[in-house]
Amino acid sequence: MRAGIVGFAASGKKTLFSLLTQVAQAGYAAGAKRGVLAVPDDRLEVVTRLHESRTIVPATVEVVLIPALRRGARGQTENLAALRDVDAIVHVARAFEDPINPSPFGSVDPARDAVNLELELLLTDLAVLEKRIARLDYDRARGKPEAVRGERDLLDRARQEVEREVPLREALSAEERKRLVGYGLMSAKPQLVVVNAGEDEAGRAPGSWPGLEELSRRPETRLATISARIEAEIAELPEEDAAEFRRDLGVEAGAAQRIVRAVFELMDYATFYTAAENEARAWLFRRNTRAQDVAGGIHTDMARGFIRAEVVAYDALLECGSWDAARKKGALRLEGKDYPVQDGDVLLIRFNVG
Repeated sequence: MRAGIVGFAASGKKTLFSLLTQVAQAGYAAGAKRGVLAVPDDRLEVVTRLHESRTIVPATVEVVLIPALRRGARGQTENLAALRDVDAIVHVARAFEDPINPSPFGSVDPARDAVNLELELLLTDLAVLEKRIARLDYDRARGKPEAVRGERDLLDRARQEVEREVPLREALSAEERKRLVGYGLMSAKPQLVVVNAGEDEAGRAPGSWPGLEELSRRPETRLATISARIEAEIAELPEEDAAEFRRDLGVEAGAAQRIVRAVFELMDYATFYTAAENEARAWLFRRNTRAQDVAGGIHTDMARGFIRAEVVAYDALLECGSWDAARKKGALRLEGKDYPVQDGDVLLIRFNVG
């Protein structure tokens, strides 16, 4: 999974990127910057211990940081192009005051910034749609048939919605957006709006800022609150001290955990596990994906030669104490290729490609 972080200047997006990926000095180089977030996962540590695995491999999310945007500025298309291949967009909206580093808009208003940033994405989408429609019209005038039936009509409808400033995640159905996925239309992607607050508001509900409650009710949109600056300081503390500091702030988990949780909810993602003596690993998948399809995500041979999946739910594994004990107590199930894998399932895939 890939997530793209975007925001206006002085929003704190570089600090958030560094928090998530541990990449220092993020964003000072030209162009987009990429890093990897190792998904925090207490369950994986337990699975590793119960299987006595030698190595532990967490699930990962690739994170792309886009250079600061400026409202209505030209020349931003190249930077925004890095968002075309992400699965979700993370808007960082400033909600903190800082006289040393003031907002480029002269005041702090996270709802305004979220709306303005969406407009920048819509303008970029409009350019893509107009270019493709013009190409299809040119081909049609020369007598060339439409390669994809109905593409021109769908693109034109998408253009009309974008001109009305309606994001395509709201205007088009999931099936229609899937048909246009090759264009990387940014307003069609799910979005997480991260309200970057001051220390005294780190635990504030994101929907409590004026204008953001309505945004939280829009399709495929989630909100989260962090205080990136104080979280960066907390990240330097020993875990026990960090946990106490977060409790004082009214925050139950670190920034990475909260952002990951919000993105998972937004994307309907969950985690399953594989474990053996040599390695325990966490895998990301969309909820209720078929067992054969998640097997293919591990290796194509597993999907091609799929026989069955041996499954133990995480809670059952924890209660039994080991895989063998789960088998003896009847907690292990044999499931076929159409089994909808559940969050926390520990799987052993049986396959044969001989």
